[in-house]
Amino acid sequence: MYARTTTVEATPSSIDAGIAYVRDQVMPLLEGMDGHIGLSLLADRSSGRCITTSAWESEDAMRASGPLVQEVRNRAVEIFGDMGSPNVDEWEIAVLHREHEAGEGACVRVTWANVDPAQVDAGIEVFKSALPAMQQLEGLCSASLLVDRASGRGVTSVAFESAEAMERNRDEIERLKGSVSEDAAALIFEERDFELMIAHLRVPELV
Repeated sequence: MYARTTTVEATPSSIDAGIAYVRDQVMPLLEGMDGHIGLSLLADRSSGRCITTSAWESEDAMRASGPLVQEVRNRAVEIFGDMGSPNVDEWEIAVLHREHEAGEGACVRVTWANVDPAQVDAGIEVFKSALPAMQQLEGLCSASLLVDRASGRGVTSVAFESAEAMERNRDEIERLKGSVSEDAAALIFEERDFELMIAHLRVPELV
């Protein structure tokens, strides 16, 4: 399974209009494409950063969709009020565990890290080994790991039922993050919390 992320730095006052466009225009277009298996959208209203993720059954399906989504991507960037260029990345979905579907009010902790490209598989196994501890976190909805094997980049997303649930687990999240990053020899270079605005991923369990 594969995923494409499109990150924009939106004008905060335009975020709701951008979300509506992704929901009403982009999502129906993608759903008609071969190999498409869902879409999600994260928003950080304080900074304006928004991340749209489309998921695909195969790398070929993801790549074939690229030219077809260019126009709606450009329009979405305009509506979000991003004055620059969107950051588009393609990933392998290495791990996905879902405790239950995320509902309204869900929040996601996203962490970006680098590892030696030769150690990507080992890092994936370290993340998998931490899942039983993550499952003990109150209010956990899901946990995932996306990787770019060529560069060694990875991004983890851990979703909770609410911002309050995430805050209650903050100390344990920090402990797990430190343990996983140390065992995987990963260098964390950014971390951010988001609201989960659209959750329509149909990616099967990948553990």
